[in-house]
Amino acid sequence: MKVVSLEPGARQDAWLARLCAAVHGTQAGLAPLVAFSGIRHLLFPVEAARLWALEDDKGRPLALALLVMDESGEGMAVTLAATLGESREPLRRLLHDLALKAPLCITPSETLDEAFLRECGITRWVENDRGERVGLAFQHPAALSGRLTPPLAFDEQAVLRRFKQERAFFEAERQAFVDGLGTG
Repeated sequence: MKVVSLEPGARQDAWLARLCAAVHGTQAGLAPLVAFSGIRHLLFPVEAARLWALEDDKGRPLALALLVMDESGEGMAVTLAATLGESREPLRRLLHDLALKAPLCITPSETLDEAFLRECGITRWVENDRGERVGLAFQHPAALSGRLTPPLAFDEQAVLRRFKQERAFFEAERQAFVDGLGTG
């Protein structure tokens, strides 16, 4: 098994589709497609986000994580992360490896609770401006300053408006998403 960063192209798109579906679920309406399209067209082109994977010996993804630069350009937030199987161990290994090498920031969630994140090497905890606990890897600049900057984001409503206004764009995105899900 090895940790890889995916370069732009069909493989990155396919694995991004799988990550969005895994995080948002199959009953989430347009949410997975909006995330997929926004990341592909708004974050990836300006190098504001990177998709990382733990892949098996045959090059298949076991766990995926999307890292997004923060507004200061100094840290990276784990905005989407999921294991693609039953076990959380691949995701733990992926996040642990990333926490050792990158200035990570991650907010615990229902699926990524604080105890699990501690196992992943997230060692420092601070509160963000909304009073939520946020975990930091050792290299994150807020580990010293205590100052967090939010990750870059895109306007989901603008993506939805584009879907409504440009039917061909919506159909192309939907097809790319479905094709990605069908890729082994």
